[in-house]
Amino acid sequence: MKLAEALIQRADAQRRVEQLKQRIVNNVKVQEGDDPAEDPNVLLAEMERITAQLVDLVQRINRTNSATVLGPGDMTIADAIAERDNLRLRQGVYKSAAEAGVIRQDRYSKSEVRFQSTVDVADMQQQADGLAQAIRELDTRIQGANWKIDLLD
Repeated sequence: MKLAEALIQRADAQRRVEQLKQRIVNNVKVQEGDDPAEDPNVLLAEMERITAQLVDLVQRINRTNSATVLGPGDMTIADAIAERDNLRLRQGVYKSAAEAGVIRQDRYSKSEVRFQSTVDVADMQQQADGLAQAIRELDTRIQGANWKIDLLD
């Protein structure tokens, strides 16, 4: 199985557990004399089975990401994911700063308070755009590798 397939299976298992959670919550309490629409114990057993599979899958994905290098002389997939997360975090800060730095003058009289930006909004936006491009490029490399790499046991 390719790493990308395992990632799809992981996402599917996570969605399935969330759906089971909702079904369990909806059926653990009924009005006296009524029966639940579904047996919560059966649903709990299904959730336990899926989460056990999920743990195994996540462990295999993590081993694969830690052991696989993106390219010759390059970083591992795990390191690339950490770098991508860091880029996203930084990009979010620059984007928020650029948005917050935009001054909208809604003054109706001269006595109202005027605001001024303390940062170069264009520079903040340029930084955010540059980081967004770096994220896209790194993500493309990661996604490409995911379809080439076999999942480790």
